[in-house]
Amino acid sequence: MIVMFRDKHSGSKCRWKRRKEARPEEILDAALQLFTEKGFSSTRMIDVAKAAGISKGTLYLYFDSKEAIFKDVVHQRISPQLDQVEAMVECFEGSQAELLKQLINGWWMSVACTSLSAIPKIVVAESGNFPELARYFTQNVVVRSRNLFSKVISRGMISGEFNLYESETVARLAVAPLVQATIWMHSLKPYDDDSGTQNYLQLHTEFILNSLVKQPQAKLLGSDLEKSNP
Repeated sequence: MIVMFRDKHSGSKCRWKRRKEARPEEILDAALQLFTEKGFSSTRMIDVAKAAGISKGTLYLYFDSKEAIFKDVVHQRISPQLDQVEAMVECFEGSQAELLKQLINGWWMSVACTSLSAIPKIVVAESGNFPELARYFTQNVVVRSRNLFSKVISRGMISGEFNLYESETVARLAVAPLVQATIWMHSLKPYDDDSGTQNYLQLHTEFILNSLVKQPQAKLLGSDLEKSNP
């Protein structure tokens, strides 16, 4: 690839020099940062090219639109993680309560604690202007994630470990506060009082499991949480 740069020593005008091809991963990193900082609507392809250190023409060799870039972020950064979790859930043989706790904590660590945490807010904010992106994200991330939770909850109910509820509804209740928290991080957090957020994940997990797990297992679960958090 040919790019233009300024020779620091000669003080001459910009000259064309050859550099290594930017990897697609670098383009995705630059694009996600721009989508997060500027918003999807306000980000132009030329902005992504500049942030990635490549020409606009080179960018179009990889992606024909910013919508295609966003879809590839989902495909490359989120879908493989969901593949792994689906395989893990399929072969898990222990307590469904423990597995559900792993799902909640795993979602938090892989999404809320990474740059991917901005994606739910981007999708919600831009869904009216870019319905195809919202549809793509819903089918490839939201539905798959919710189905994972629903499957674990259903198995716990069938085995007698969990109380009987509508598993799809419980799955939504388990996921929604996690998504809401990531949206808050990228919208209202700078203007809000964040006191009380330190134990958010722990309390959310405890509320869900104590509602699902049949007694006396729920009491034992609460005792274990107290012992682990003196």
